[in-house]
Amino acid sequence: MTPRDHLTLWRSVGQGELDVVESAGWRAWPLPDQPAFCAVPDRRSAVRTCRERDVPAGGVGYVVRFEVARRFLDRFEPHPGTRPGEFEYRIPADRVAELNAHLVGAIVEEADYRGPVDDAEFAAAEAALGRPLPQAWRSYLRGPSWFRRGWPTSGTYVWLNTPHEMLGLHGAWAEATDTHPGIAIIGGDGAREHLVLDLRKDPAPVLLVDTDSPGWAGAIPQADDVSQLIHRIESGEFEFTFDAG
Repeated sequence: MTPRDHLTLWRSVGQGELDVVESAGWRAWPLPDQPAFCAVPDRRSAVRTCRERDVPAGGVGYVVRFEVARRFLDRFEPHPGTRPGEFEYRIPADRVAELNAHLVGAIVEEADYRGPVDDAEFAAAEAALGRPLPQAWRSYLRGPSWFRRGWPTSGTYVWLNTPHEMLGLHGAWAEATDTHPGIAIIGGDGAREHLVLDLRKDPAPVLLVDTDSPGWAGAIPQADDVSQLIHRIESGEFEFTFDAG
């Protein structure tokens, strides 16, 4: 089957539905408890639904991507979406098993969005750091929804940390954090690379450091400040810079 033989769709789901999909090996959708299973051919529409519906309802929401054979989707007329120029596919509940039979590859969790972080987390983190975190970072994580992890449209995988998770990483990386005074580990690539703030400076720059980094000298600039990082993540254009030059 060639790429022209299938279509990419996106769907916003809550934790319960994602858990069922995961238990099915990311290869099948559960039968819906509503008349139809809905998905959209536009990622932006799924993201908006996730942040406006699923995150407020459950504190977390996910945008998932999957491929479906066109020969199956061609049997259904797209319906107008909630905004002009948008549309969605509505698969009757009794046809979802057939939809599953026409999935191409695995269902992919593409983005994870979270609800507001409690002020107490920030207070505990700042007490441990002995320094305040940037107000822009606090505002972002205290907002109605924020990008927790996944692939922005740039295709770069990024993972952001809550203040509590940040403190856990500081504890696990204790010896190295001693060689990076003023560090705040706010994210990373989910592997060896940490996105960090240098809180000794105002505004605090966003830098990339490896788990084997001996100190600030080897840190690679990523953004002038956390506001710029947030803008790049929200716009989907964020990419890691690995060149110190």
